[in-house]
Amino acid sequence: MVAACAPMEPPARPPSPAAAPGSAELVCAQGRNLKAVLCQRCGSRVLLPGAATFARRELLLPAMRKKAAAAAAGGGGGDVLREHWLVRDMFSFENVGFTRDVGNVKFLVCADCEAGPIGWHCLDDKDSFYVALERVAHE
Repeated sequence: MVAACAPMEPPARPPSPAAAPGSAELVCAQGRNLKAVLCQRCGSRVLLPGAATFARRELLLPAMRKKAAAAAAGGGGGDVLREHWLVRDMFSFENVGFTRDVGNVKFLVCADCEAGPIGWHCLDDKDSFYVALERVAHE
């Protein structure tokens, strides 16, 4: 089980091609994002290159669904995701929205099309915003 606001793991080293296929070409030697981070659905730019640091942390994010489908399903279901872009300042985002509080967590969504959640933010830690690599595109 993944705790809501478990202590943060130490900063992750950039992934090696063997350990994380597909993500190694996204991370520079300093551990920052080489490419822009985009919404998978509408292509809106979420982060500019170099705005985030690669981090490994187990986080439970609700399944991505359209609002109508999520309401009909009554919530439930989700994914444990381990590879994220860690953003330390909310003003580093180009385009992101936040859900209402769910306990002490806010989920990150695309501000243009509201697709998401693409990420996670614990209200106990004002300087940590996580964007799941699996939930975004890169350009």
